[in-house]
Amino acid sequence: MRKILAVVLALVMVFGLVACGSGSSGSTGGAKTYKVGVAIYQYNDNFMTLYRQEIENYFKTLETDSVKYEITMVDSKNDMAEQTNQVDTFITQKMDVIILNLVQTSSAEVLIDKIVAADIPLVLINREPLGETDESYPGIINNPKVCYVGADARQSGTYQGEIVRDLPNHGDMNGNGTIDYVMIEGDPENPDAQYRTEYSIKALTDAGLEVNCLADQIGNWDQAKGNEIADAALAQFGDQIDVIFCNNDGMALGAAAAIEKAGRKVGEDILLLGVDALDECVEKVNNGTMTGTVLNDHVGQSHTAVDVAVKLLNGEAIDNYYWVDYVKVTKQ
Repeated sequence: MRKILAVVLALVMVFGLVACGSGSSGSTGGAKTYKVGVAIYQYNDNFMTLYRQEIENYFKTLETDSVKYEITMVDSKNDMAEQTNQVDTFITQKMDVIILNLVQTSSAEVLIDKIVAADIPLVLINREPLGETDESYPGIINNPKVCYVGADARQSGTYQGEIVRDLPNHGDMNGNGTIDYVMIEGDPENPDAQYRTEYSIKALTDAGLEVNCLADQIGNWDQAKGNEIADAALAQFGDQIDVIFCNNDGMALGAAAAIEKAGRKVGEDILLLGVDALDECVEKVNNGTMTGTVLNDHVGQSHTAVDVAVKLLNGEAIDNYYWVDYVKVTKQ
């Protein structure tokens, strides 16, 4: 009996050792699990909501029996101090890769340096950090573990202007020979806002058209703020306004409500432009309550960001910049 008990105990010990040795750090059920930290500048942003959801969904499609991705996604609440703390936490948690949507592009150097010093691969998205002369950011160029994925905002601004330029009246809705416009800008520090503001008008002046800025206000990408700015402009300038340019569709939705409240008719006596091609805005373009928008391809950008993150996890070579084209969206 004692011999049988000894054999049983020995077998229990053997199986126990096998069980204890069957897993390893970063592995789940035999699968390698990569930890991915994602910081989004602000969840309360129409476009970035679609973008972050697609990041999560696409990572799931790439999982296999042998590879899993553990996504930790955080809302930086448009607060640079909050985002800095989140990055510090990601570093402490030893993330395998970080995807970062900056709150402030001016703080890029501090965060990039932290992540690089921790030897964690970094994919910057949506908000491009610029050098002192608006050239490529030196902290990205020639760094084998850092890249930026985005779209050239100059193109989106140009497309907005071209949509107006290509209309039969070239945007001069009141026939006074000048395109009188209101500009509703996003975050003034964000290069996307700067470029969309500049290049939408440049597309008109490059075509030899006369323009006149009635108002240029900061809407910080916010729908309610876009409504407030457009409402005030319509009350002040009335029928003088030919075009309302918005740096994004969220603010354009706010402006659309103000236009309707003022009794103006898009396509008849006023024009309204946005950027992002949110479903609601594409519907408005097709039913004539918005003049046009520009597709900011959240699917193409998010998939590219994830694909590059996976390359970095696999130790593969990457480019430092990945660009996804915008697309004009007008009534079909």
